[in-house]
Amino acid sequence: MMSQMPQPTALSKCPSCEEPLESGDRFCGACGYDLSAVPPHPGDSPTLTMNGAPAVAPLPPSEADSVDWPLAPETSSSGTPAPLHLPTDLQGTDSGGMALPPMPGLPPTGSPVSPATGVRFDRSAGGEPDEYPLQAPTPRAAGAATPPAGTKVCVACRAGRVDHDGYCENCGHAQPRERDHTEDEVGPLAAVSDRGLRHHRNEDAYAISHTTLPDRSPALVAIVCDGVSSATRPDEASLAASRAAGDSLMAALPQGTHPQQAMQDAIIAASHAVNALADEPAGAREHTPHQNSPACTLVGAIVTPTLLVVGWVGDSRAYWVPLDRSTASARLTEDDSWAAQMVAAGLMNEAEAYADERAHAITGWLGADAYELEPHTASFKPDRPGVVVVCTDGLWNYAEAAEELAEVLPLDAASRPLHAARVLLGHALDGGGHDNVTVAVVPFPAPPQGAGSA
Repeated sequence: MMSQMPQPTALSKCPSCEEPLESGDRFCGACGYDLSAVPPHPGDSPTLTMNGAPAVAPLPPSEADSVDWPLAPETSSSGTPAPLHLPTDLQGTDSGGMALPPMPGLPPTGSPVSPATGVRFDRSAGGEPDEYPLQAPTPRAAGAATPPAGTKVCVACRAGRVDHDGYCENCGHAQPRERDHTEDEVGPLAAVSDRGLRHHRNEDAYAISHTTLPDRSPALVAIVCDGVSSATRPDEASLAASRAAGDSLMAALPQGTHPQQAMQDAIIAASHAVNALADEPAGAREHTPHQNSPACTLVGAIVTPTLLVVGWVGDSRAYWVPLDRSTASARLTEDDSWAAQMVAAGLMNEAEAYADERAHAITGWLGADAYELEPHTASFKPDRPGVVVVCTDGLWNYAEAAEELAEVLPLDAASRPLHAARVLLGHALDGGGHDNVTVAVVPFPAPPQGAGSA
């Protein structure tokens, strides 16, 4: 291990995101960090992936009527199709409404994966600065020319022209990235994604779309991915996974593939897309051997006029919220996490497990260094109208129990999905915005083609 030596003026890595620097850089090319004021290097701590650990306990079966679809082929590692049940039959999948302690920001990339446990930690206590405020712009030089009309102007000093690399030529401030805040409304469903208040970039991604099945009935698709920040290029991983899964579903559903099988195939396609990001030329990672392969979590939902299918790997979640709030809401997914495994093994109750600092250690993810891909899928046949909320932990950290989420979700979410998604985002930001926040709102049943939000 190298001894601690005084650092030269020219830093080799950005103290904020550890991006390699070049001699003479005043700002980080990746996150825009002002290198003139260098804080002590933040601490780092590992996240969990459990190699060889038993799969998370499946959702409980029910006596619901069978779905009007041909029986799906084998769609899980157990060799049997996932059970069909009503969302309101699910029990014991929330954390009892116990408030989680404030989540600290994610550490810089480079947190190792333990080969002994196969667990990835992507959060640490106090490793990342609490805020990323705008640096004070350098006063505009007297007599500086006003940028021509139509020129992109800096959001910080409102005077300098923004160059092709996204930096102000006057004050040097990095401009907001395109993915810092995105939102889309596609037919009757919508999604929003936001950087949050504590991170320098958005590592979440989503894909939403709608299509028709062979019988001309509608199908709605929502995919949400959360990049694992302890891995390298997590933003690329989430984007690649969401696009691959969405494209796979849009190709399979119109051809008559059973939705549950289509979801299984989509998760595998997303895994291949993330794995491909790790294919680098020999020696490309010579100077960054500590970095893990790109990785992310994934959760998705398919909604038809009669069927609801969810699929996931990791700790991003899907919730069911009926329009009639006098009836029970439910969580439709079970986290691939340390806390979920402790509860499943009977070693802790949910309140104890989720209060533990290891609670969010993930035991499943998409990426080349995942020990075994274990996609989860489940189908439901709700007996009443409602909405499906598909989200990353940047939202559910602030509304973890299904009942909490239902209290925040507007009553008109099915008819105004974009408004509902914005309200949920606002709830997370008001709660502290410690993480990137992404949420999709999908109405059930899927309305006829051409019907959108009001």
